[in-house]
Amino acid sequence: MIIEAKDLPFREINDKLREKEKDYTVKGCLGQRFICAGMSGVSVTLEGVPGNALGAYLNGAEITVKGNAQDAVGDTMNGGRIVIYGSVGDAAGYAMRGGSIYVKGDAGYRAGIHMKEYREKVPVMVIGGRAGSFLGEYQAGGVIVVLGLGTSGKSIVGNYPCTGMHGGRVILRSDCENICFPDRVTARAASEEDKKEIERYVSEYCLLFGENRDEVMDHPFTVVTPDSKNPYKQLYIAN
Repeated sequence: MIIEAKDLPFREINDKLREKEKDYTVKGCLGQRFICAGMSGVSVTLEGVPGNALGAYLNGAEITVKGNAQDAVGDTMNGGRIVIYGSVGDAAGYAMRGGSIYVKGDAGYRAGIHMKEYREKVPVMVIGGRAGSFLGEYQAGGVIVVLGLGTSGKSIVGNYPCTGMHGGRVILRSDCENICFPDRVTARAASEEDKKEIERYVSEYCLLFGENRDEVMDHPFTVVTPDSKNPYKQLYIAN
């Protein structure tokens, strides 16, 4: 089913997406917020630029964006998958707790902030280009992968990556020699076991966006993890 989004507010778009069909194409998106919020059981392709909080609280739906998306993609999403064929704004995957986000291009500031996991729910965000400052800020779980493709020599991340991180892991396709991490995390070269996990995410990314998996994998990777489950306890609790 095709939905023409021009001049439609987000509530009307979402009402149409909740009808009986399972596959939708939404054309002419231009900044409408909250598209697909809380949805499950549908597959939606968006043409244009959806606004903030695309797929917020997503609970199993499949979203494909044939272009860029604005801030807070996948805010607090619980399940499903969001695929962006362009770049995303700030705070992608904010408080994400399940499902996956794949971004062909870049991500803005604070991607993966407050990402978390619980038992079998392990959210994954893969960014094909570079990420802005405060990547993985206060991350409590899940996996963030940044591949740095097409960055033309720029740093794979901005300033202050992994600030306040106390769970999960960040995987960077770089030796990270020139990246400054906070004291309470460990950045180490990926092991062979790590690379088996990384290859799963890279394979999915390459399948979606037409990249060469072997060329992407033929590069150093760095894995960043917190030093403990509560590395900032001493800052807030008196002895």
